[in-house]
Amino acid sequence: MTKTKIAVIGVGRWGVHLLRNFLAHPQVNVVAVVDPNPERLAAVKQQFNLDENILLTTEWQALKQVPGLTGVVIATTASTHYALIKDALNQGYHVLAEKPLTLNPVECRELCQLAEQQHSILMVDHTYLFHPAVERGQAVIQAGKLGDLRYGYATRTHLGPVRQDVDALWDLAIHDIAIFNNWLNQLPVKVQATGTVWLQGGILEEASFLSAPSPQSPLADLVWVTLTYADGFQAYIHLCWLNPDKQRRLGIVGSLGSLIFDEMSPSSPLTLLHGEFAQQGNQFMPVNQRQEVLEIKTGEPLQRVCDRFVVSILQNVPPVISSGRVGTDLVEILAALTASLNQGGKPIFLNLTHQTL
Repeated sequence: MTKTKIAVIGVGRWGVHLLRNFLAHPQVNVVAVVDPNPERLAAVKQQFNLDENILLTTEWQALKQVPGLTGVVIATTASTHYALIKDALNQGYHVLAEKPLTLNPVECRELCQLAEQQHSILMVDHTYLFHPAVERGQAVIQAGKLGDLRYGYATRTHLGPVRQDVDALWDLAIHDIAIFNNWLNQLPVKVQATGTVWLQGGILEEASFLSAPSPQSPLADLVWVTLTYADGFQAYIHLCWLNPDKQRRLGIVGSLGSLIFDEMSPSSPLTLLHGEFAQQGNQFMPVNQRQEVLEIKTGEPLQRVCDRFVVSILQNVPPVISSGRVGTDLVEILAALTASLNQGGKPIFLNLTHQTL
């Protein structure tokens, strides 16, 4: 069996997990690992007992000398994504990029167009979209088990790490926005954000709509997000990286109950809370209340991401669930939220046309 030759660029905190999965994939031959830090290269060589034939290099350009290279996996800082992805696509490689695709929607759209011109796969590692609980949750909602959908909410808090390149919005929100879009099978038409800066910088100032805040900008530690969808559904997200009350919880409320995705739950991450109101005169009485723990498939979400990338390459069919277009939509939303944040919560309207989620 001919194996797909893959190079991994960046083996930091997340890149090392991508490397682990591709090394274990039966249809992949990892032929090169790139990282600017020689100590990281030495560490992964020892950790995974890498074959001597695997090229370990600090220079991305060295990959151009690797014969038969098919795809590259980019897990570097987001500010480097655009240049690396553009170069890789121009070389004819398929690309799997860590989220976000870039920090600028204009760059994202350009990369998507380039991938189409090159007939190359451009996929973004939005790992949550491959989480079995998220897949099951979408099926529950689409089956109408919540009744009429009313609103959604999410909390993503922890104590560090505190980023110095992007704020809490860009660091944390993309996960919950991706899940809401996936579960609702639509994209927001209006967004709002307000935030507070305690640690790095002063008062938030008006900035460009086009991209993430620059490292010189004040970086919000606490952000409140509101997403409004075309049917009137609203989702509220609480983001903070200096709260020791670690939460990873998202819910959607409907007329027949609530669906809760709680990663911190010791029992099951996905729960359906049944319950509704029966009206008696001018009183509303709770009825049909019960809790249903939903069974989900086993399997590491990241392993499923890696496998989807390989299958997309072999079949030459772009992935629908986490394509470059999906990644671009999410960057568009984050950029709009940044504009709102920097204008004190001013509503920003969106007209995203890509609706295949």
